[in-house]
Amino acid sequence: SCCSGKCLYLCRSTFSNFFHSNCIVHCHYHFRRREYSRRVYVERSKPLEQYTNEELYARSRFGNADIKYIADLVRPELQRRTRRSHSMSVEEQVLIALRFYASGSFYQVVGDSIGVDKSTVSKVVKAVSVTLASLVNQFVCFPRDDQISQTKRKFLLLGNMPNTIGVIDCTRYINRKGRHSINIQLVGDADLLITNCVVKWPGSIHDARILRESALYRKLQTNQPDGIILGDSAYSLLTWLMTPFLAPNTPEQARFNTAHSKTRCAIERLNGVLKRHFACLNYLRVEPQGVCNIILACIVLHNIATKGRERVQSLEVPGVADHFVRHTVSHVYILWSAS
Repeated sequence: SCCSGKCLYLCRSTFSNFFHSNCIVHCHYHFRRREYSRRVYVERSKPLEQYTNEELYARSRFGNADIKYIADLVRPELQRRTRRSHSMSVEEQVLIALRFYASGSFYQVVGDSIGVDKSTVSKVVKAVSVTLASLVNQFVCFPRDDQISQTKRKFLLLGNMPNTIGVIDCTRYINRKGRHSINIQLVGDADLLITNCVVKWPGSIHDARILRESALYRKLQTNQPDGIILGDSAYSLLTWLMTPFLAPNTPEQARFNTAHSKTRCAIERLNGVLKRHFACLNYLRVEPQGVCNIILACIVLHNIATKGRERVQSLEVPGVADHFVRHTVSHVYILWSAS
């Protein structure tokens, strides 16, 4: 007998033998129990276990302890709610994202180095970037009243510019077409710590307009700060924003410009360190919203690294040459010029 009325009708037709044989095959296929093949999971590499601190830093710009610290920060959002299908741990997700931030390579290359598919890398980088970007207000803060005096002392030692509480500048980030698609505003201190940022404007917007439209501008215009911020000639002179003389005519004006330049170079070094530390910022291949999240994530990570460097500086023994800052706890060998 056949499996359906249609098959039965065909079997009784003129070509019954031919169709009957086909119906038998169809019935056998229809009622045959499906054989499930056991899914094979490829064992992923475990960088936290197989690499030393120096090797981890060379690959991700962070050591073992700091990777675990970052994982704890993003764990509430990235922890998988299931143990099925060998889901990735938070530490693995953080390592993938850090590897991309540090190298700026293609998703395929990052995935091959860790043992995951490029689609996994894309999803992980997006999720980690969004989560870290949501923490920007926690790690990027303008100096409080009790921190103002210490900030002024550090800037005075840096360039002999009194009463300085910050330096401001904008930097542009390049997209896959080689165009400056994102213009971000950064305010930093003498320790290269980012104290304020604005990441949302296209590259065609002028630096002065970004400042005028920012929450920092409204705050400082309403409440006069106990100090000044230094900016270049792209900005307008304000009661709390000092710019250099365009054409100094007296020795005093020339000395002011010299002190202004030596102090304001901190923001130039900050931009350089940020782009060297996270090579992905030199050439971004994602959509604008994704770019903003990646930049904010790198800003948060930069401040985490910088605050860690400050903790080690306070523990350094006297007599070490101060031309370099050596970070020897979890960030192993973070070296950059202090000049």
